[in-house]
Amino acid sequence: MQMGLAELFLVAVGLSMDAFAVSVCKGLSAGRVNLRHSLTAGAWFGGFQALMPLLGWLLGVRFQSLITHLDHWIAFVLLGLIGANMIREALTGGEEKVEASFGWRAMLPMAVATSIDALTVGITFAFLGVPILQAVCLIGVTTFILSAIGVRAGGVVGMRGKKRAELLGGAVLVLMGLRILVEHLGIL
Repeated sequence: MQMGLAELFLVAVGLSMDAFAVSVCKGLSAGRVNLRHSLTAGAWFGGFQALMPLLGWLLGVRFQSLITHLDHWIAFVLLGLIGANMIREALTGGEEKVEASFGWRAMLPMAVATSIDALTVGITFAFLGVPILQAVCLIGVTTFILSAIGVRAGGVVGMRGKKRAELLGGAVLVLMGLRILVEHLGIL
């Protein structure tokens, strides 16, 4: 199965929804937001969203030959679990408290936490033969842009936008996992 640019973009948007949601919260907590805040959040979240799938891909390539007969099931399960978890968090989660600081001590843990899913997707990319440099660049740039916008929109969009973003991102990842499975099984 080959992933096209449009599908990679949908995955990038889906993965960036956690970072977007946290960026919205950062914008809410910061009070007065300036361009530096937006660029800082974009750089942290975009950078880690690009790094993690690369690390996952490196792990996946190493073990790919051992499990190629299961790769479509692994992709389906991983993307489905990540997406379902995002949907569950959006539906059951309360308001998050986010520190107003944009310093490295506040941003590093959030950047890592929001990009763990991307590590798993990177493993899936290895099984699917996705061109990794194209994928990580697209994921990083998409997350950078959406995170920067999220900080700026924080005061306007509020928590309603956070839940919708997480729901959308989760749905995209679940649908991508289903598509991979259905295509590999020859149903479509």
